[in-house]
Amino acid sequence: MNHIKGIHHVTAITSSAEKNYEFFTFVLGMRLVKKTVNQDDIQTYHLFFADDKGSAGTDMTFFDFPGIPKGTHGTNEIYKTSFRVPTDAALDYWLKRFEKYEVKNYGIEEVFGKKTISFVDFDDQQYMLVSDENNKGVESGTPWQNGPVPLEFAITGLGPIHIRIAQFDFFKEVLEKVMLMRESAKEGSLYLFEVGEGGNGAQVIVEHNVILPAGRQGFGTVHHAAFRVEDTKVLYEWIERLEQFGFGTSGYVDRFFFESLYARVASGILFEWATDGPGFMGDEPYETVGEILSLPPFLEGKREQIEAAVRPIDTVRSTLKIEKEYF
Repeated sequence: MNHIKGIHHVTAITSSAEKNYEFFTFVLGMRLVKKTVNQDDIQTYHLFFADDKGSAGTDMTFFDFPGIPKGTHGTNEIYKTSFRVPTDAALDYWLKRFEKYEVKNYGIEEVFGKKTISFVDFDDQQYMLVSDENNKGVESGTPWQNGPVPLEFAITGLGPIHIRIAQFDFFKEVLEKVMLMRESAKEGSLYLFEVGEGGNGAQVIVEHNVILPAGRQGFGTVHHAAFRVEDTKVLYEWIERLEQFGFGTSGYVDRFFFESLYARVASGILFEWATDGPGFMGDEPYETVGEILSLPPFLEGKREQIEAAVRPIDTVRSTLKIEKEYF
């Protein structure tokens, strides 16, 4: 069986694509590598923020479903997304950056031996920075070269995803027996699972929680998390494997930028398996990626209809002189 390689992306819901773009671009210093629409709901923006090259394992993506209510955090939820930074010293920089931009955070804390900072955005979406200081395992990406964050401190990719679950024993079996992960550490009610080469780019932190009510999806919450597989052949192996274990799946889905499948693996938990390629750089020049509305070929014929349904968002950065900010 071809194992999962690590985390591919996390997709969440925002109340405002405009505010989301400003926060990720100018506060977090991540690169918008694709401005497109939800392929199943074409009136909804789908923004992809990643590393400089749009590498698999580095992107956080957002839907802005019109009229959706605010979500609530609880158990049975993918409740926090983390981002990798190069060193412990980078976290000191981020404390100063968060102070300047008035980003609510909880200071430096240690989680499974790694220094971290948990923080939230304008929607109460939950995030965490995690230091790669002593990390071994899946390599991270390349920081956005022209972003506002100095390269030695910048976000390079996705770290562990955090999940709260009520039925822990069942979920542990899903991770270990179905997804071929391994439990590598425990701290209180938190359990650390790894897959493939392991490390920050291939970890899931699971909190056993039977106290909180179930989370309710809406803006400010995660929609699904995706895991990396090598190619189409491996994707079909996972479709077969999941169905052998009795899980319903979406079957094969071509998202143009990658190929994928979806399966709800537990109450409130939607996972996706996604191929590393083709990637985000094939249909736009490197210099201006993310600046125009990009549509996959099967939606290109509806461009006029789609552009009338989604309001314009100015995401041009190639003409801006963005200075690196030191504090």
